[in-house]
Amino acid sequence: MTPKTQTALARAKINLSLHVIGQRADGYHLLDSLVVFADLGDLITCTADEGLSLRLTGAESAGLTAAEDNLVLRAARAFERPEGAAITLDKRLPVASGIGGGSADAAATLVALSRLWGQPLPDAERVVALGADVPVCLAGHGARMQGVGERVSPLPQALPPAQLVLVNPRVYVSTPAVFKGLTRKDNAPMPDALPRLASLADLAGFLALQRNDLEAPALGAEPVIGQAKAALAAQPGCHLARMSGSGATCFGLFADAGTAEAAAKAIRTARPTWWVQAAPMVV
Repeated sequence: MTPKTQTALARAKINLSLHVIGQRADGYHLLDSLVVFADLGDLITCTADEGLSLRLTGAESAGLTAAEDNLVLRAARAFERPEGAAITLDKRLPVASGIGGGSADAAATLVALSRLWGQPLPDAERVVALGADVPVCLAGHGARMQGVGERVSPLPQALPPAQLVLVNPRVYVSTPAVFKGLTRKDNAPMPDALPRLASLADLAGFLALQRNDLEAPALGAEPVIGQAKAALAAQPGCHLARMSGSGATCFGLFADAGTAEAAAKAIRTARPTWWVQAAPMVV
């Protein structure tokens, strides 16, 4: 018998690289991105019920509403035969922060409800209609994301283990405004074939040759993002610091949990109003 309650973790999505390589006639941007996840995130809980409802909890839920256009409820309605469920979103990731919070929540909702209702996941067209990051968040592992987000390819080999430190300086950056601020939208993609990345040094070296094309316009809108990135880069053991997605969250790559936790503690002490977390990288 299927349990009447299902849970799923909506892990933070991290764009190790994010190249904007074109724009379609309908306005959607074409991307080429190396994506991993942090082993922390929001928690979705779905319990069988007569109708669909959403309850919001958690330290980061302020500013969110459980309105009908909430991405969690839209994900629930994306099933071919939606049933009933009482859904709780325990919001632990900052809202609109470049780490796929809403998309990860939608993907986790799809997973939990698929189990609860005993139904297959919605088709690819319905999934990508929820948002460009939803397909890769639904995959939930290291991947190359291309097109407008609908092309998600597994990596040729697992990336080396690493620890992440995530820093959000508590500013909101408008994703449409960041894309509008791009000086060009036909930038070079990543290499067709990714090189063998056997160590964290290999990965950091490769990423240093790649980019997040949204970082410059985001910095132009909110210069404090540069301070967050610099705070990470200044920590002992940081192999690479970069902004994720359209911001404002930045990440640092570290070799071990002790070094990452020490870096997070140092930044948290210096900037007590910032959101700072350390977590393993999920590939």
